[in-house]
Amino acid sequence: MFEKALKGNNYYWMWLAFLGLIIVIGFVSYLRQYFYGLGITGMSRDVSWGLYIAQFTFLVGVAAGGVMLVLPYYIHNFRQFGRITILGEFLAIAALLMCVLFIFVDLGQPLRAFNVMLHPTPSSMLFWDMCVLLGYMFLNILCGWVILTAERKQVAPPKWIYLFVYISIPFAISIHTVTAMLYCGLPGRHFWLSAIIAPRFLASAFAAGPALIVVMALILKRVANFDAGKEAIDKMVTIIIYAAIANMFFLSLEFFVGYYSQIPGHMHSLEYLFFGLEHHGHVYNNLVPFMWAFILLFLVGMALLCYPATRKGNDLWLGVGCASIFIAFWLDKGIGFVLAGFLPNPTNEITQYYPHLNELLIAAGVWAIGFFVLTILYKIAIGVEHEIEA
Repeated sequence: MFEKALKGNNYYWMWLAFLGLIIVIGFVSYLRQYFYGLGITGMSRDVSWGLYIAQFTFLVGVAAGGVMLVLPYYIHNFRQFGRITILGEFLAIAALLMCVLFIFVDLGQPLRAFNVMLHPTPSSMLFWDMCVLLGYMFLNILCGWVILTAERKQVAPPKWIYLFVYISIPFAISIHTVTAMLYCGLPGRHFWLSAIIAPRFLASAFAAGPALIVVMALILKRVANFDAGKEAIDKMVTIIIYAAIANMFFLSLEFFVGYYSQIPGHMHSLEYLFFGLEHHGHVYNNLVPFMWAFILLFLVGMALLCYPATRKGNDLWLGVGCASIFIAFWLDKGIGFVLAGFLPNPTNEITQYYPHLNELLIAAGVWAIGFFVLTILYKIAIGVEHEIEA
């Protein structure tokens, strides 16, 4: 089926060439970091996790969001998701690949990643995070490819594959749960020390992941003549709305705990994110614009998705609404959540983090790799669908 990725119009090749250029720039930037060290980044002793781990955290949620297609289709026999489920499985593969790459670039020396396998430590959340991430990636590759091959031959998928499909559902939930445990298992960081981090992560994942799938489905409908189905898209939007509301409810609970109980560590991180934190006569507020953009984009997205005229009457406004939700939760979890946990530090000092240009180029390169792989996978899947239709 790989031959289908080798056929495409000029726009297809121009898109791949554009992504390839960003990948090359990112790789050159990574070589610079590799030989110089992580000192070239904006990270420091006080802020040891920066842009790379923030992107990793968000992308784990994007990968987990695919279960919102797998669960209704395979468990509840919701046949309307038949054409779109493969998009969720292939998106999970690309997102997990980006997760692994962001971990590699964050380590400085990538060979250190093998220490987790050479010297396994079951008492460490990092060990279990590696297990569930690699396991979920393998399950999506296996299930997606076997089912797509069977669909191409127009035969029923082998019965044994459904066992792996069912196993992938708890894996999807576990990858973001274990990622949340990496944070809430650190007692020295008040902002992360909350039992509601895992539910909050899952809620944002079940909104951001499907939102990106809807955007991709609408783009494919326009450029590749691939129609996922109006009812399938409508059900996905319903899932996005409820999950997004749940995420914001969980965020409001964080405000209640911090401000009603007047817990300084928890309250100061929220102040830093949304209002700016005054410390020794100086106001630290570099993330405030991003977090208010998160609130604004969430409100815009919800308005567009809930209003019937924009939700069902126009694909453009529907796409804008889903893109707004996706970007909003990227700002929340892909920027704010990770960085706020380091402020203030255990000695009550504040060190703000600003990513270096080299970090931004590496991150752009990793995202480009993910979209390059996703484009190839979608080209194969859509090619199979068109072959069947013909």
